[in-house]
Amino acid sequence: MANVVRVWDLPTRLFHWTLAASVVALVVTAYVGGNAMVWHLRLGYTVLSLLLFRLVWGLVGGRWSRFSAFLYSPATLWRYLKGLGHPEHSAGHTPLGAGSVFALLGFLTAQVVSGLMSDDEIAFAGPLTRFVSSATVEKASWYHTAVGQWIVIGLVALHVAAILFYAWRKHNLVAPMILGDKHLPHALPSSRDDAVSRIGAALLFAVCAATVGWLVSLGGA
Repeated sequence: MANVVRVWDLPTRLFHWTLAASVVALVVTAYVGGNAMVWHLRLGYTVLSLLLFRLVWGLVGGRWSRFSAFLYSPATLWRYLKGLGHPEHSAGHTPLGAGSVFALLGFLTAQVVSGLMSDDEIAFAGPLTRFVSSATVEKASWYHTAVGQWIVIGLVALHVAAILFYAWRKHNLVAPMILGDKHLPHALPSSRDDAVSRIGAALLFAVCAATVGWLVSLGGA
């Protein structure tokens, strides 16, 4: 009999879909250019707020959203690739999927930070350009437009491809990220997802957004 396990708490689900929508919108506004760049900057600040939230939520969030739940050793990854995984690997992020998650979060952070220090030499400049040298601005601008964006797009494409692959293998990864629950063959602990944790997550995101707002305001000081 399948066991219903709350894997993804509501804050994690909202983070996931808001981040996905924001990244897509960032790519679109970057290529549209012009007045759309105003929204590109705003979306960048939104993504930074989300990343800060996920960093903290990865320490205090629901059971399967914590980094400790999917921080695997190379030996564990190797055993998983050989088909010797443990039952809990089917709950949250698998050892292979965890690497993808950490890579995406890391490169998204690098992309946003480089954007804060970038200057397109036309109409828009990141709020932190005034605090770094012109050489740093040049390198950040180059990375942001010539390197980072393609890495992020590539990782997103791989993420979507993995979802389609698992769907082909009759393993739906989308539904749990929408509804929160997974039907698993083994009894495993659920993530906490009650009113208290949700309110705490909302307050945490508010603090993260305020922190980003303060950081951005330094550019206009």
